Amino acid sequence: MRIDLHTHSNRSDGTDSPSELVRNAREAGLDVVALTDHDATEGWQEAQEAADEVGVRLVRGIEISAEYEGVSVHLLGYEFDPTFQPLLDELDRILGGRTQRLPRLLAKLAEHGMPLTEEEVLAVAGDAAAWGRPHVADAMIAKGYIKDRAEAFRDWLVPGKPAYVGRYSADLFGAVELVRRAGGRAVIAHPWARESRGKLTAEVLERLAEAGLAGIEVAHPDHDADDRTALEAIADDLGLVKTGSSDYHGTGKGPQFHLGANTTDPAELERLLA
Repeated sequence: MRIDLHTHSNRSDGTDSPSELVRNAREAGLDVVALTDHDATEGWQEAQEAADEVGVRLVRGIEISAEYEGVSVHLLGYEFDPTFQPLLDELDRILGGRTQRLPRLLAKLAEHGMPLTEEEVLAVAGDAAAWGRPHVADAMIAKGYIKDRAEAFRDWLVPGKPAYVGRYSADLFGAVELVRRAGGRAVIAHPWARESRGKLTAEVLERLAEAGLAGIEVAHPDHDADDRTALEAIADDLGLVKTGSSDYHGTGKGPQFHLGANTTDPAELERLLA
């Protein structure tokens, strides 16, 4: 059984519709796929209908924008109640932060000779419930300012680069608690990728486990072999579930993020959702 527990549709910053994503997962030989759009659950129903049609098991999920000690951390939540009001309120705050950031980000790009309008960004965002920097990157590509999303993030849209603007994110420990209270399971996404690597130490992961964290995304395209070995040992020591995934975004990320790039052991999935 092949299981991929971290993918994105065009309801956030992926390029496949939820139904296309599920059908592509089937074609890629997956038996189970989780839809984990950023800060939104709008794609669940369409994905479930496609999953029923093609015979794939859908795990309903989300990737919550969180932070710990000023550093961005992503938290995957699985099979929670999407009507749980405290979690909905926090997601509304996060989505509001995305919207409020846009004018400031566009002003910075204009200062560097790359003017864009909000309408141009929202046009490329399409059906996204959670628009983000990848959509700004797509609008930059459409205007001919850059070649691809990788260039946008490498040179412009990440901390320390000229057009970066911060936004509201949930407190990491609070987000774990909200997912747990909503009846779901919380898993730290790619903990040792990008800037979160220096913050999510074994000691912090232990504290998160005590707070209700269910698992760690061990196998991820941004983790090398040494990272995976160390994270697996930490997860085993803490009794946490070990997941593997692709972080698929359709054409929004490189080929190393293809569906099924990394997979989760079936026994670990059953532990996670038990």
